[in-house]
Amino acid sequence: MHSITLIPGDGIGPSIMEAAVKVIEATGVDIQWDERYAGLAAVEKFDSPIPFETLESIRKTRVAFKGPLTTPVGGGFRSVNVALRQEFELYANVRPAVSFEGLQTRFKDVNILMVRENTEGLYSGIEHYIKVDGVAIAAESTAVITRAGSERTVRYAFEYARKHKRKRVTLVHKANILKCTTGLFLEVGKQISKEYPEIEFNDKIIDACAMQMVMDPSVFDVIVTTNLFGDILSDLTSGLVGGLGLTPGANIGKAAAIFEAVHGSAPDIAGKNLANPTAVIMAGVMMLEYIGELDAAKRVDQATKAVIKEGKFVTPDLNKTSTCGTKEMGEEIARRARG
Repeated sequence: MHSITLIPGDGIGPSIMEAAVKVIEATGVDIQWDERYAGLAAVEKFDSPIPFETLESIRKTRVAFKGPLTTPVGGGFRSVNVALRQEFELYANVRPAVSFEGLQTRFKDVNILMVRENTEGLYSGIEHYIKVDGVAIAAESTAVITRAGSERTVRYAFEYARKHKRKRVTLVHKANILKCTTGLFLEVGKQISKEYPEIEFNDKIIDACAMQMVMDPSVFDVIVTTNLFGDILSDLTSGLVGGLGLTPGANIGKAAAIFEAVHGSAPDIAGKNLANPTAVIMAGVMMLEYIGELDAAKRVDQATKAVIKEGKFVTPDLNKTSTCGTKEMGEEIARRARG
């Protein structure tokens, strides 16, 4: 039996997570879910965006399955996602962007794996205002990139490439301008690449990478980059395959791992049975692989892709003529995942 912390999330989170849990349970894998709160739901119930009970649950289970969480823009509490990554040192953010048959997109056969450093860079949380007479006249933010943090993330990318027989790792940086911070990340990447002679290694400047990605994504295989660049590029790769509703995410550390939908909580459609559950179901596939349930992961992956290819039991964002909702799409995928 596997014990897993379940965080339903905010907005559409509870509905898509309910669908994903049913799909995972349909495989027959024995999972004991420990449901906990985070984000706005936790603030309303516990007056804290990350209650102590939630943190203790993740420490105990070491695996969490999480729906989208709302982060206030500007004021309010800081990102719960960032806080969780730093609390558990979830140093590698892993986001695959893979084309689905049956969907109309600009490119076919996209298969890019993004590995993003997840705890450092400009998301370190070191920032402040410079005030004169109580008025902010400037703001400063410090990017922190360490050799140790860079090494473990770059090594994860190469180990993933080796394990999954990927051919190329591209390191993305801005070392021509940010010579110290991303320069260190690039230096580490070049050093570690020598330990993996069977894998091609190259590096690209962030702006050139973004341009090439929208012109010909087939030149990319595995990408490894710093926190902010990875945050931006991973949304770009999601756009190549149809959007954030289709791309899962995993946050990997030595002590814990959190699997999630990477899109927002979409409060405007919460409770309307309209949200696409694909991203979080595919995050479930990554979670099943992580806990060693490879057959179950394969069945969920194949069932999800088959349902999307046929286009009948999918949400309206995937097929404008569909009258199917979140619940119905999840039920159909679960039916097929049973085998």
